[in-house]
Amino acid sequence: MRPGRPAVPAPAGARRRRPRFAERATLRRSIRLLSSFRFEQSAPAVFYGGLATDSAAMISDFYADVTGRELAGATIIDVGGGPGYFADEFARTGARYIPVEPDPSELHAAGLTVPGAVRGSGMALPFRDGAVDICFSSNVAEHVPDPWLMADEMVRVTRPGGVIVLSYTVWLGPFGGHETGPWHYVGGEYAARRYVRKHGREPKNRFGRSMFAVRAADGLRWAQRTPAQVFAVFPRYHPRWAWWLVRIPWLRELLVSNLVVVAVKPD
Repeated sequence: MRPGRPAVPAPAGARRRRPRFAERATLRRSIRLLSSFRFEQSAPAVFYGGLATDSAAMISDFYADVTGRELAGATIIDVGGGPGYFADEFARTGARYIPVEPDPSELHAAGLTVPGAVRGSGMALPFRDGAVDICFSSNVAEHVPDPWLMADEMVRVTRPGGVIVLSYTVWLGPFGGHETGPWHYVGGEYAARRYVRKHGREPKNRFGRSMFAVRAADGLRWAQRTPAQVFAVFPRYHPRWAWWLVRIPWLRELLVSNLVVVAVKPD
């Protein structure tokens, strides 16, 4: 596997030699997304709204690369979909969007109602094999105790020829500690205790309970062993000319703040 480059053939008639999404991965986009992180806790609708728009475009591009089709009519599972910030964006594409969330408080946190939302664990998705066209997860793997079981489940529920998109926050990147950062560089437990001392309450993302240290290398290792065919691996928030960072051990742990693995379920 060569991270950041397609590892499966393009659909018949396709002329593109690199993912469509690479054309969107500009420096301007990177600045826009990274600048929105300051709103994650104070104004989540601002942060997640922008991320939802970008995610819908990303998935639309990769689905077109793999299948030659638009998202209209496709069924998408969003593993860890939370309060439904992404629902409107995917509805605009004409796709059937199904968020899956284990925590009922998260499902209703934003006061949004998403028809068809499912309560369930990403590590045991409540769907039959090959049920959906696309299985997507954004910034969730670092919040489950066994992210690679979740990734395997995503492959299981995707139909043959369908697309799996797994995106997660890298622990040693600048956003790895979430609201407890940058003290996670000292240690996850230390960062959590420091947050409690400063704010008088536990962080929402508590190391060892609801947040775990997931490395870029972990995702690359899963990409090598999964039966799905890897289509692309790249740093989500970086411009295309910086995608090479995923190829450099240790450097990728520090500078690849979010790793994306795109794979195709084999026939």
